[in-house]
Amino acid sequence: MRDLQYEELRDISHLRDKFAETAEVFDFKQIEPSTLELLSTLEAKSGPSIIDETYSFTDKGGRNIALRFDLTIGLSRFVSMRRDLKLPAKLSSFGGVWRYDEPQLGRYRYFHQWDIEIFGSPEVDADAEIIEFVSYFLKRLGIDFVIAINHRSILEEYLTRFLGITDNNTVNEMMRAIDKLAKKSTAQIIDEYKQKLDSSNLQKFIDFVSFSGQPEKVLNDSKVGEFESSKVLLKLVDSLKSRQVGNMMIDFRIVRGLDYYSGLVFEAKDQTTQIGSLVGGGRYDRLTEAFGRKDLFATGAAGGVERILAAIKDKSINKAQRPLIYVAYNSNQEKNNAVELVSKLRNLGYSTDYDINGRTISKQFHEAALKKAAAIVIVSSDEYKKGIVTIKAESKEQKQSINEIDKYLDHII
Repeated sequence: MRDLQYEELRDISHLRDKFAETAEVFDFKQIEPSTLELLSTLEAKSGPSIIDETYSFTDKGGRNIALRFDLTIGLSRFVSMRRDLKLPAKLSSFGGVWRYDEPQLGRYRYFHQWDIEIFGSPEVDADAEIIEFVSYFLKRLGIDFVIAINHRSILEEYLTRFLGITDNNTVNEMMRAIDKLAKKSTAQIIDEYKQKLDSSNLQKFIDFVSFSGQPEKVLNDSKVGEFESSKVLLKLVDSLKSRQVGNMMIDFRIVRGLDYYSGLVFEAKDQTTQIGSLVGGGRYDRLTEAFGRKDLFATGAAGGVERILAAIKDKSINKAQRPLIYVAYNSNQEKNNAVELVSKLRNLGYSTDYDINGRTISKQFHEAALKKAAAIVIVSSDEYKKGIVTIKAESKEQKQSINEIDKYLDHII
């Protein structure tokens, strides 16, 4: 766990604002699901393997509960309980989640996610709407990304037709093995699963999913066209082209590790860093069915906030801080006037600070420089009585009327 400092919180808040603006553009309504879930709910809805990744405990009522590890489970539970909701329902959320994971670059045990979901539509256009949102949002942040798309049913069909695997548990283990290809070599994965899966079948499966590339190249291949779900991918690509979404590729290695995914899946990856996947999502009709709602259907995406911030640390995110105005004064006799002016500027909407401890004006100037103040307003008793202050900005000093100070500050900052 870590303590979030000012700069991190500022950047997270900036990203939250950008996300909320994008959600409004696409008409997604924001809610926040519960922080706690029943452990049995997480296990039943996400697969038993997820238990190792959760922070779980027994509460004072003897219930086995866990901190949420994503926002999708809570949103799905919420919508499943609300039969009064008009469908399709477009929901968004932004909040902290917890995972018992090995901390590394862009990956923490407590981190933040943004999440968008569409419930109540089985149409490919719903999936395209989600991917268009992701593309629009990442473009606004100035990220150079590619969206890798797959359909899990193609892989399931391959396992059934060519490898004779129909057992759900074996299919799920095969999918989990493929999900690790981004982090491990083929040899490492085969060795890891040699006690659970047939190594020959796993090798064949890995060879099959290694085929990837531009949609036109992959989907027009005769070996891919024979799979029924390839038609769904064709429809999706056509819809995305109509929405001016580029940077797409088909990648059969994208399966998403959670068991509740049931169809189209995708990941958005930064092309300029080694951070990996920034956004992941897809269709998860199985999850809402597990909550007892076969009429819901569901598709969505979630982005890792800290990962995205790491990807854009050298870009426009650093411009999020509001300009600071620093009010300086020569002596304690002038302090009340300075405080009065500070309050006036704050009420006008300016980020404003001053020295609480009454230090020398040279030390006040030094503090203003450390805080990278856009302007220093110097209060002198004689000038203040006349309604005047001195403003220092960009190495220039200017006398200004207090009543019109906002006009000058707006001009220089």
